[in-house]
Amino acid sequence: MTGYQPRHASAPSPRGHEPEGCLTVAVRLPVRVVMFVLVLPVRLVWDGLVAAGRAFRRGVLGPVGRALSWLGRVLLVTPARWTWRRLVVPLGRGLAVVFRWTVTALFVWPWAALWRYVLLPVGRGAGWLGRWLAAAGAFLGRVLVVVPVTWVHTRLLVPLARAVGRGCGLLGRYLFVLPAVLLWRHVLAPAGRGTGLALAWLWRWLVAAPAAALHRYVLVPLGRAVVVAVRGTGAVLLLLGRYLLVVPLVALYRWVLAPAGRGLALVVREIAAAAAVAWRVTGRVTAFLLRGAGRVLYVLLVAPLIGLWRHVLAPFGRVLRGWVWQPVAAACRAAGRALRSAGYSVRSALRSARASVRSARAEIRRALFGVPRSREREPLP
Repeated sequence: MTGYQPRHASAPSPRGHEPEGCLTVAVRLPVRVVMFVLVLPVRLVWDGLVAAGRAFRRGVLGPVGRALSWLGRVLLVTPARWTWRRLVVPLGRGLAVVFRWTVTALFVWPWAALWRYVLLPVGRGAGWLGRWLAAAGAFLGRVLVVVPVTWVHTRLLVPLARAVGRGCGLLGRYLFVLPAVLLWRHVLAPAGRGTGLALAWLWRWLVAAPAAALHRYVLVPLGRAVVVAVRGTGAVLLLLGRYLLVVPLVALYRWVLAPAGRGLALVVREIAAAAAVAWRVTGRVTAFLLRGAGRVLYVLLVAPLIGLWRHVLAPFGRVLRGWVWQPVAAACRAAGRALRSAGYSVRSALRSARASVRSARAEIRRALFGVPRSREREPLP
């Protein structure tokens, strides 16, 4: 065939194009065989349960659910809907109208009348009276309080406060400010300059010079010696830690843990791949087995029932329907029509008998008592 390529040449490797070692090939085949043997019963049970669940859902749960739905609709939903539409909704509307009119008559109209005919006129009168009283009070307050207070403040308090302020300012200047300035200029300032020079000389030779000598000739050499000792100790500890801890740990990881991890990962990966392959293969096997079992059940159970229905029960039902049910139904319909017509005739005979009895009774009443006078209705005053 033109353009044909074998499957193993065209299908890509599931792990890429990396070459596989002999250990991988040696582990893969027994692992897959073992996984196939272990997975086959599980897949058979799983597929059997799935098929049984589907058959149960189609044959039992579906009809039962539809029957329950129909019963719920007939017994609950339809009566509840009719009750809601025919009873509850009209009753609720009537109660709502009655409640609305009752609330309006008991609460809205009395309060509206009270507000419109009592409170609103009283409030308007009180507002007019309040405005007039406020205007009168404002006028009286302005004439009796504001104008006198303003005149007192303008004509008396302001000039008096200005005179008092000027006098206090002159007294404070000549009694406090000028003596303080003279004291500072001629006494405190020269004394402060001399004291500052003496304190600076003492600070320089008693504190600064000893501290500088201590830092230069004691602390700096001591700090350098400490730094050298710390650096040497750190280098020694670094070498010891490297050759006593790091190198053994790196060797342990490189030559023991890493190969063991790769082997374990290889085993786990192959077990997972083998489980997937075994699951797919057992799925095909179980599908074949279940199809065979279904075919056997169909041949042994379903096909005889279908043949019985098709070749025995259905023709018998047609014969029964054509020769028994249809003639009986036609006879029943004819009898019903005859009974209905007989009932109509009986009802008409009864109506005519009642009419004749009424007429005879009226004739006897007229023969005994005469024709009754017709009473004319008088209009109401």
